[in-house]
Amino acid sequence: MKIITKLWIGLGVLIILSPIGIILPEHFKAGSAWGEWGADEMQKLVGYVPQGLKKLSDLWNAPMPDYAFKGWEEKGLHYLSFAYIVSAIVGILIIILVVFGIGKLLAKKDD
Repeated sequence: MKIITKLWIGLGVLIILSPIGIILPEHFKAGSAWGEWGADEMQKLVGYVPQGLKKLSDLWNAPMPDYAFKGWEEKGLHYLSFAYIVSAIVGILIIILVVFGIGKLLAKKDD
């Protein structure tokens, strides 16, 4: 089996497993996924918001906040799992396009 085929299979497995980030915290009643806290949730968890997080928290707004489509936040775990998978696919496609674009630019410079 070619290495590129193994890569695509590995990425496919990771895409399918991506909802584990919301399934496990839901199953163990642990709140949100570890490390995905915003400034407001950080304030609740530790009692303060680090200065760097405060300064940078308004710099970027995600196109799909919490990896869910607008209005799906309260629809349940199945909908959120599907949104996680779609988010993973979209993210991988964007990364592939950017990498290929940079590769094309660099390849033209060498010619």
